[in-house]
Amino acid sequence: MDLKDIFASRASRMKASEIRELLKLLDQPDIISFAGGIPDPALFPAQAFQDAYADLLSPETAGGALQYSTSEGYKPLRDWIADEMAKLGIPCTRDNILITSGSQQALDYIGKLFLSPGDTALVTWPTYLGALGAFNAYEPHYDRLDPQANRDDTTYIETAAARGGAVKFAYASVDFANPTGRTMSLPDRNARLDQAERMDIAVIEDAAYQELRYDGEAIAPVLALEVDRTGSIERCRTLYCGSFSKTLTPGLRVGWVCASKTAIHQLELIKQASDLHTPSINQMAIHHVASRHFDAHVAKIRASYRDRRDAMLAALQDQMPDGVDWTRPDGGMFIWLTLPKGMNGADLLAKAIKEQKVAFVPGGAFFADGSGANSLRLSFSCADATTIQEGVGRLARAMLL
Repeated sequence: MDLKDIFASRASRMKASEIRELLKLLDQPDIISFAGGIPDPALFPAQAFQDAYADLLSPETAGGALQYSTSEGYKPLRDWIADEMAKLGIPCTRDNILITSGSQQALDYIGKLFLSPGDTALVTWPTYLGALGAFNAYEPHYDRLDPQANRDDTTYIETAAARGGAVKFAYASVDFANPTGRTMSLPDRNARLDQAERMDIAVIEDAAYQELRYDGEAIAPVLALEVDRTGSIERCRTLYCGSFSKTLTPGLRVGWVCASKTAIHQLELIKQASDLHTPSINQMAIHHVASRHFDAHVAKIRASYRDRRDAMLAALQDQMPDGVDWTRPDGGMFIWLTLPKGMNGADLLAKAIKEQKVAFVPGGAFFADGSGANSLRLSFSCADATTIQEGVGRLARAMLL
């Protein structure tokens, strides 16, 4: 018997992440990798976490740190997050916060909560590959969320109905998006809220990179805009997904969802059935470090990543051949390249690795329909200026050979 013959139908939609596979290249010392959208481990607040774990494993606190906990999460951490959300214009309490094992788990739970087989999720084109991976298990269809398209609501609704389901939510990373680095404007954020209200769907706001702004004025989160409209988070349809992975560390897997108590309660039930709770000691360590060092540490990493972004933009300007365009992000970790028509990012990757020892992520992986072959994503977060200059030069040579 082949067990695959009795797998659920959703299993056929689960695919290996191209990014996860490319991360294996980081172990090859001769490869310059712009592939992994990961923070630089040299910038982790390692001493602060060492101090945190030493405190948490003392005889007075070890019992609680190593014990089971509540599904909704560690109260002091939820209180700290609620205070931070208030600074963003989102007044809330700990009861509006659910701690998750990274924001990736939040996306999985949201897919489970909203999507029945055949329903439609509206996503940007391209969109975060991890969101597609999280949603795919619940067998949805996808439609293109394009702030500039001004499509009539009925086209989304009728398309979804013809596929045997309904539109359930619009998902977007609105600040320095993975993979493009683009930021959604204030008018477009309000337009997405208008659309969600007309269509009676949820809005999923992925805010993983919000703290990593290097230029320009911060734009209010979608959830903050909706709170302004409704007067209370309890009347909002937006679910805000936050994470400590890009600010403090990804290894502890601590993220959160901020939303109405109605949504949080349902997500809490999903978490109870999934993993009971995010590890207690990890939540406590994050709170220990965040409550003492968050603002100073974020300022430090912003300065470092800003310099790396600037170095990559300068290298692209100096070395890219004619016909290649790229985004100029105000923050985050990514720059998106659009190649000349007829050039294939996946083919270019094979050549770039073999002949030039440089890696990136082909753009097609980020499109729900597999399009976008003539695009690619570069990450500047884990390379210094010298390495960026050399790596971009290698990429340019691979394009010309």
